Amino acid sequence: MHLNFQTAIFDVLLLWILTTPHEFAHAWVATRLGDDTPRLQGRLTLYPLAHVDWLGTAILPFITALFGAGFLGWGKPVMTNTAKLKGGPNGLALVALAGPFSNVVMAVILAIAARLALHLAPAFAAFAIGGVQLSLYLAIFNLLPVPPLDGSKLLLALRIPLVVYQEIARFGFMLLVLAISVYGVGRWMADWSYLGARAIFQALP
Repeated sequence: MHLNFQTAIFDVLLLWILTTPHEFAHAWVATRLGDDTPRLQGRLTLYPLAHVDWLGTAILPFITALFGAGFLGWGKPVMTNTAKLKGGPNGLALVALAGPFSNVVMAVILAIAARLALHLAPAFAAFAIGGVQLSLYLAIFNLLPVPPLDGSKLLLALRIPLVVYQEIARFGFMLLVLAISVYGVGRWMADWSYLGARAIFQALP
């Protein structure tokens, strides 16, 4: 079995870079919708360590990338109070979608940076190109309807019974590990993120 330590380290570094705007986007939208919970908990910031979950932002992504089993990782979840959000569950859906949307925006920014640095700093350009694909991968990954991922909040917006959501949440971590490492969902998401990255670069002048 080939263990790619360099890829694993670069992926974790990129995850740290991409996690900050992702979680900040959740906090910012929640605040704009009237919920001061993220601000009170210190999440309305671009300081990276405020958004790190050591298991999800370091250990698991390193292991899954190291063994070539897709990529499993997340940041520290931003807590929200649905009762304070304008629109209630619908507001919660907007907060949830803000994170993946930020990943798409970051993918475009990194693609532009890679294009500009291609001849001046090839090593940085290669790093940014990897970031484009990983950012899109994270956008797709976070839309999976499995707690604690952002996509699971859309289930609440669709008014599924809370007891059903809680039952899914009990096995959420196990479901994610099995889906990514055993059932090939990670490969499927990698293929889609590659196609998305290629489309972004083709759209750039």
